[in-house]
Amino acid sequence: MKKILIINGPNLDMVGIREPGVYGSQTLSSINCEIKSYTESVGIDCDFYQSNCEGAIIDKIHSVLNDYDGCILNAGAYTHYSYAIRDAISSVNKPFIEVHMSNVHSREEFRHVSVISAVCKGVISGFGKNSYILAVKALEEII
Repeated sequence: MKKILIINGPNLDMVGIREPGVYGSQTLSSINCEIKSYTESVGIDCDFYQSNCEGAIIDKIHSVLNDYDGCILNAGAYTHYSYAIRDAISSVNKPFIEVHMSNVHSREEFRHVSVISAVCKGVISGFGKNSYILAVKALEEII
């Protein structure tokens, strides 16, 4: 059975509370339950990880090398400036899909730039919680 990891970065533990007009009213835990239900239905094992700490996210990215077939990453604000996370993704040599719940290109200018996109297989943005399901479908095709 294929196995994937979904990593959520800073402030995503506040989904459902933080800016519900942007991120929706469901909690991350609730969204993860929906994702888990979908992955089980298509025969993929899925683990979840969330951290507000850059180093912890990097350590978890490194675990993809030996423990997973691919990864979905919502790096939150780290998307826009963490070259350390970019380098971690590059070092793993497994497919990563960059995900954002909001359409980052319709928001503040600083959100338009991603330093991690170039080392990911693709980017899915703007479909709320469904961005994760679309990313799972994309990974299904390449792992």
